Amino acid sequence: MTYSIVARDPETGELGVAVQSHWFAAGSTVPWAEAGVGAVATQATVEISYGPRGLDLMRAGATAREALDELLARDTGRDVRQVAMIDAVGNVATHTGSSTIPESGHTRGPEFSCQANMMWADTVWDAMARTYAGATGDLASRLLDALDAAEAERGDIRGRQAAGILIVGAEPLDEPWRGVRMHLHTDDHPQPLADLRRLVDLHRAYELLDAAEELTLADDREGAAAAVATALRLAPGSDEVRFWSAVGMAPSGRLDEADRLIREAFASDPGWEELLRRLVAHKLVELSAEATERFLD
Repeated sequence: MTYSIVARDPETGELGVAVQSHWFAAGSTVPWAEAGVGAVATQATVEISYGPRGLDLMRAGATAREALDELLARDTGRDVRQVAMIDAVGNVATHTGSSTIPESGHTRGPEFSCQANMMWADTVWDAMARTYAGATGDLASRLLDALDAAEAERGDIRGRQAAGILIVGAEPLDEPWRGVRMHLHTDDHPQPLADLRRLVDLHRAYELLDAAEELTLADDREGAAAAVATALRLAPGSDEVRFWSAVGMAPSGRLDEADRLIREAFASDPGWEELLRRLVAHKLVELSAEATERFLD
């Protein structure tokens, strides 16, 4: 009832899963991943335990194939499961049960696997694989391109509802939650892939705001300005991005631009102006007297 991709980026070592389905909140049940360990997509007649237990086995040293084989051997319902796993070095294992609903199947490539079931056509997984293999950009972009390729082949016979993406880093961590680079899902949307791309762009915008702050502290004002400009382009409708961009611009003397952005936020909701007053009062932002007077006149 779902199409998905698991992959490892050979350049960065990042691991990722992306999925779309006409099943509510599929983006929160299908993808599993842990930095420096592996990634899992569990779908069809879903047995969620393949996710956490597969990661447990790979963390303990099993390859993706060994982990999947061990879990399949324990599962009396394996014929209705579809599962893909990839480990931290790029080994891939995939299972499409003999009783999954047609059209169903999978295609593996170097450090990735594409799988689908209950599709209109048996071309879906191959189209995903071709697109992913030829795509450019970061891992998130390539995963999203693969999902779009599935939809171009008509995708799920029931239509579309939910999508998600999960990306983790390359290095294993004692606190694995710190290795999550991106975890986004849209649970009930008429165009889930378009909405997921919107969320990915918003996520990138917030990352750029953090980067701009670091660049400002390093006295790289030109780099900070470029980061802010890109964040605003990625999330032009976000008051949060407007507000914090303006606050970040003010110390560098870009008051005209900062004033325009912050007033757009104020016009959207008066709570932003009150927030700025509280931040200034508690010395939680650094604004010059000129900037404070201009923004809060």
